[in-house]
Amino acid sequence: MQFVFLQRFLPFACLTAVALLLSACASYDGRLNSNTTQYLGTDGSIVTRTSTASLAERISYWAGESANGPARIVINIPQQKLFYYKGDKLVGISAVSTGREGHDSPVGNFKVQKKEKDHASSLYGDFVDASGKVIVKNVTYKVDVPPPGTHFQGSSMPWFMQFAPGVGMHTGFLPGVPDSHGCIRLPDKMARIFFSVTPVGTPVSVEKQ
Repeated sequence: MQFVFLQRFLPFACLTAVALLLSACASYDGRLNSNTTQYLGTDGSIVTRTSTASLAERISYWAGESANGPARIVINIPQQKLFYYKGDKLVGISAVSTGREGHDSPVGNFKVQKKEKDHASSLYGDFVDASGKVIVKNVTYKVDVPPPGTHFQGSSMPWFMQFAPGVGMHTGFLPGVPDSHGCIRLPDKMARIFFSVTPVGTPVSVEKQ
């Protein structure tokens, strides 16, 4: 019985491992955008992109329109959540995906340094041809060699708010576990809200416990 279970379970586990290894900060293997792809959830259950996205939406909310006080952002890595404060009042929570092993998100106290609505990664992306067609996905600039006739195109990172060198909060896919190259991925709805209400200089605390 245990052998049969392993035969059925291992394909799911292998697919999950491959998908996580191939993912980048904002550009990932196409399977991560498919509603048919299955993942091993943090509670041990098998989930799909649709159910994971729904979970992120259920966790996330914003109630800061009428709140006063200086903004402050706390990102908790073990909880995979962002907490948004105005003064001492918690006015928003968002599910996040932080840096995966080997690309850990920086821990400590920072400030929002700059905001860019249509930011693109200068390090991770794809090799594309002259027409913009993707020839090789998920490459690292100045590490991978572009095929003849192609050039590097950085991954899109919408609603980007940088708080450390090369690291920021932005719209991205949330598989339910740490998955990025260090950035803080957010559901698009929450990334848009935070971008609109967060001034440059806002304190950002990233906690590992």
